[in-house]
Amino acid sequence: MLKSIKIENFRCFKSLELQQLGRINLLVGENNSGKTSILEAIQLFCSRCNLEILRETMNQRSEYSYDDELRREGEIVRDGELDIRHLFYGHEIEPGSQLSIIDHHQNQLTLSIELSKIPDELQELQFKVSWTPESENETFILPLSSHAGLPVYHIRKFRTNTKNPPPKTLFITSSSLKTDQMIELFNQVVLTPDEKIIEETLNKIDSKIQRIAVVNPQRLRYSPYSRTGFVLLLSDKQQRVPIGSMGDGIWRILGLALAIVSVKNGYLFVDEIDTGLHFTAMSDMWKMIWDTAKKLNVQVFATTHNSDCWKSLAEIAKQENVTDDGIRIHRIEKDKSKSIVFNESQIVIAAERELEVR
Repeated sequence: MLKSIKIENFRCFKSLELQQLGRINLLVGENNSGKTSILEAIQLFCSRCNLEILRETMNQRSEYSYDDELRREGEIVRDGELDIRHLFYGHEIEPGSQLSIIDHHQNQLTLSIELSKIPDELQELQFKVSWTPESENETFILPLSSHAGLPVYHIRKFRTNTKNPPPKTLFITSSSLKTDQMIELFNQVVLTPDEKIIEETLNKIDSKIQRIAVVNPQRLRYSPYSRTGFVLLLSDKQQRVPIGSMGDGIWRILGLALAIVSVKNGYLFVDEIDTGLHFTAMSDMWKMIWDTAKKLNVQVFATTHNSDCWKSLAEIAKQENVTDDGIRIHRIEKDKSKSIVFNESQIVIAAERELEVR
C-alpha cells in the first residue's frame, strides 16, 4: 500500500506530494485544482505505465489526433497518435523533458523525451519510460512521429513485462463504467464468494433487491453507455426488473462494488465518487468500500466536490475501528507543493463542528 507519493512535472503540477496516505483517500479542492490528474498519475505509477491505460486516459481527455487521409512516408498513422505534450507540465516537450512519480520506497516511474542516437541529420524524438529501482529496472523507448505524437500503432505492438506484472488497477470516471465493462466484471465473480458481496451491497441501498443477473449481452455493442444488461429480482415483484428502472444510484453502486472486488490486492480510482448518489446512500457506499477494501487489500483514491460525501466518510471514520493506515482526506490547493491532510479524528471533528475541509 502506498504511504506517500510525489508527482513532478505532470500536467498542472510542477511538484506535489501526498503524505500519510491511507486505505481510503478522498481528494477535495476547487475545480481545476488537479484532483483527476492526481488519480491519473497514481494509476500510471501503480501500473508501471501500462501503455493501454495511458491510451485510455488520454482518449478520455481527447488528447489525440487522427486524420484518415493522412499518410506520411515511414510513419503509420491510421490509428491516430497521442498528443503526449499534455502529460508534461506546461504542455510543452523538448529533448530532456521529464516527469516522474515516486513513492515512499523510492520506486520511481519516469517518462522522458530524448533524441535517438543516430546521425544529427536524422535525429528524431523518442518517448522513454523507465521504472526503478535498478533491481527491477524496466525501460522501453518508443519513437515519436514528426509531430511529436505517440502513434497508437506502437502502443498496440508493445507488450509489458509479464514476468513481474504490476498490481491490478481500475479507474472509474464520473460517468461510471460502460455496460460491457460491468458485465465482464460481473462474469468474473459469478458463482464465487465475491458475488455475495455484490448482492449484499445492492441490498443495503435497496432492501427489496434479492438477486442480480446478466441478460442480452449481444445487444451491448449498440448501447455501451446505457444502463442495461442487468436484471434484478425484487422481493415485492413477481418478474425481473431491468436495472435501468432503478435509477442512477443503483447503477453507480453496482459499478463501485464490481470494481473494488475486481482489483483485489490492487488499487481503485474513482472520479467524483458521489455521482448519482443521494446523500442518504453515501454512508452505505463508504461502509461497503471500507469493509471490502480491508478484506481484499485494496487501496482507494477518490475525488468529490460534495460536502455530504466527505461528511458521510466522517461517519465511517467515527464508527469504524480504523488503523493508522485508515481514512484520509487530502485537500488540494493550487500552487501548493503538498496536500493538506486530515486524518480520521480530524475528519470527525470537522464534521461535528461544521468546519469546511473542501
